[in-house]
Amino acid sequence: MKRSRGILPPLQHPAQVIVTGFGAAVLLGTALLALPISTESGESAGWLTALFTATSAVCVTGLAVVDTESHWSVFGELVIAGLIQIGGLGIMTLATLFTLMVAGRLGLRAKLFAQAETRTSSPTDVRHVVRRVVVFSLASEAIAAVILTGRFLFGYDEPFGRAVYLGVFHAISAFNNAGFALWSDSLMRFVTDPWICLTVAAAVIAGGLGFPVVFELLRTWRQPRRWSVLTRITVAVTAVLLIVGTLAFLITEWHNPKTLSPLDDPSKLLAAFFTAVMPRTAGFNSIDIAGMYPTSWLATDLLMFIGGGSAGTAGGIKVTTLGMLAFVIWSEMRGEHEVNIGHRRLPETAQRQAVSITLISVTLVALSTYLLMALTPHSLDKVVFEVVSAFGTVGLSTGITADATPAGQVLLVLLMFIGRTGPLTLGSALALKDRTRRYQLPEERVIVG
Repeated sequence: MKRSRGILPPLQHPAQVIVTGFGAAVLLGTALLALPISTESGESAGWLTALFTATSAVCVTGLAVVDTESHWSVFGELVIAGLIQIGGLGIMTLATLFTLMVAGRLGLRAKLFAQAETRTSSPTDVRHVVRRVVVFSLASEAIAAVILTGRFLFGYDEPFGRAVYLGVFHAISAFNNAGFALWSDSLMRFVTDPWICLTVAAAVIAGGLGFPVVFELLRTWRQPRRWSVLTRITVAVTAVLLIVGTLAFLITEWHNPKTLSPLDDPSKLLAAFFTAVMPRTAGFNSIDIAGMYPTSWLATDLLMFIGGGSAGTAGGIKVTTLGMLAFVIWSEMRGEHEVNIGHRRLPETAQRQAVSITLISVTLVALSTYLLMALTPHSLDKVVFEVVSAFGTVGLSTGITADATPAGQVLLVLLMFIGRTGPLTLGSALALKDRTRRYQLPEERVIVG
């Protein structure tokens, strides 16, 4: 039976539901932030400012067109924190949790939708995984909130209520890799404070590793030989990027009077490490991003584009994608027909996905850079930085986002949304159905390179 052309096809693919869910959260957040009660002035923020901030919060980015501290009221800040929590845990994770609470059991369709969001290996273990995701997220945020609250309370003489508020807000923002801060200078005033910087960095790393990796590490952290390929790649690439990033910023910014030069040596190391962690898509900064050298911007661009781990709160193409591509190149250079990682063979579908995600992402960044260059008077290095930050859902900025034209801000909104939902997820959500070719064509070799 043919479907009537006048009726829209129902959402059947999990990716469609994920994209629709994130879109609905953005629209709800926009409506709430557009209310007069959401601003300090008591006047509506305007639809574009509300849309940009809601998208940045739901997509756990952190880019802002207005100062979070002075522009938004307590109600507006609570809305932003709620949107960050929704975006971090994922629409389908929350939907699965609510279904469990109300119905006590899941239908097959709900399990498939939640499986797509949480990246579980089979629909049957979704209930168990979702519970662990929620418990781990809330426990991590609670630990970070307690440490930050204590530091604000005893180290900076903040009133108890204010200290709790600051601790909880920044714990949520850090674990979910959002990067929203309640100070106009982000965390620059705490650049020499290891209690603040290391706690925020630890929360960012925990949220950005990816839930499957975290759960496996909790079970077998003493037995690296039992780690899966996913965990091995994630841990190895993450460690390399943190070490290389820290050294790069130390070497480049050591004598920069606008960043590391005024600090003593231990504080320089702390600031460099913090700066290397944040491009994992967190967006906090303890030094002036606009004052960094262009070479440091380029290093940050690369780290932001790569991002964090899969099935976590981070964005970017993911460290697993980078790791798989490295093994694909290595196998090709050695003339091997199969890609092996450790004692496992990498499926061809995973190789194609890694190549597709990278090429789509590079194309999208390049096209968006061209468009934003046409819409703003800023230099190429600053525009690339802003585009990669939006696409990678990072939130670091050289300061040009607030000055962008309305069209430029809308472009950044689209980039943040695509960066959070994922190029392949968005593409499959737009497809009406999966297509399987029932025949094979004759093979023909093509000259490459």
